[in-house]
Amino acid sequence: MTAASANSRSSNFTTIPFGKLGIIALPGCEELGEKIDRFISNWRDESENEHKSSIIFDGYHKDSYLIDVSCPRFGTGEGKAVINQSVRGYDIFVLVDVFNYGVTYEMYGQKVPMSPDDHFANLKRVIGAIGGKAHRITVVMPMLYEGRQHKRSARESLDCALALQELCSLMDVDNVITFDAHDPRVQNAIPLKGFENVSPVYQMIKAFINNVDDIKIDKENLMIVSPDEGGMGRGIYYATVLGVELGMFYKQRDYSRIVNGRNPILAHQFLGDNVKGKDVIVVDDMISSGESMIEVASKLKDLGAKRIFIFSCFGLFCNGLEPFDKAYKSGQIERVFTTNMIYRTPELLEREWFTEVDMSKYIAYIIDALNHDTSVSKLLDSSDRIKRLLENRGFISADN
Repeated sequence: MTAASANSRSSNFTTIPFGKLGIIALPGCEELGEKIDRFISNWRDESENEHKSSIIFDGYHKDSYLIDVSCPRFGTGEGKAVINQSVRGYDIFVLVDVFNYGVTYEMYGQKVPMSPDDHFANLKRVIGAIGGKAHRITVVMPMLYEGRQHKRSARESLDCALALQELCSLMDVDNVITFDAHDPRVQNAIPLKGFENVSPVYQMIKAFINNVDDIKIDKENLMIVSPDEGGMGRGIYYATVLGVELGMFYKQRDYSRIVNGRNPILAHQFLGDNVKGKDVIVVDDMISSGESMIEVASKLKDLGAKRIFIFSCFGLFCNGLEPFDKAYKSGQIERVFTTNMIYRTPELLEREWFTEVDMSKYIAYIIDALNHDTSVSKLLDSSDRIKRLLENRGFISADN
């Protein structure tokens, strides 16, 4: 990053920091935490703030803002959190990837992969170890814990709402930052606390343009498709900022039975304009098993679509990568774009059809702004940045 761009970033900060910045990257989030840490350290090193030497800016620039934390386990599987430095008065940001099953621990001599419940317990342990000494605590949880268990359709637990209330009411967390929440209305569980649901639209579109050389972004050549009615809001935003048409698949479900916790899908029915000869971007918040996404791609191919690109904030691939390998080889999908905010297996990173969208710089911007107690509304609304990107790359004229 150049000094000019660093100065541009810091010139908006006319307020003093809320507290000394501290970043805690929980087990499984170390790589993302280190990238975010490097961005902020470089920016503050290159900034020309006249008050940097003031006592109120004590500790403002450091080589690293990462807090030394460990989460050891006992042989029974029980654990604890240990913070190896003072955090009194700090503005703490805790990064946690509750879906990182690549982290393991020993329990009764067996190697056990960490579940979302284990990661959430580590988060609570770290907050407990802080012991109320921090000035403020913000939890950065890219994929929301129990985010799919957000509403009650029978005698069911409301896990996501309970988790948010536990963090904010019992553990005094001030803010929760998440990305592309399955249903952002779950924030109603904590109406007096900060809840930011961030969309990665700009980063997705930028990665798309950088990796697909011959793409044409107009109504005649490109279309956005939502795989279900629940993701229409997401699809509408993509279609609006890109100036293209929008389609949707309607899922016909069998509500008489439940398989693996959900009503099985009987068929996908497409609602929208003609896709024949067009490139199609299928947009969703996550890829779980991938079965539904691949079926949607197959249906679009049957309707005459040219190439199928998949945008998904989180790639879980619970049923493995083989279904996508087959879909790629058969020409059903062209490329899958997912972010680096949750665990990606080494095998996934090597796939020809996979493109990773790096979100570390964007998260660093948000953390840096919040530490200065400034508004992040311009960071969260990416429509202007998308327009400038499309103008600079020649997809639209500057007077559009």
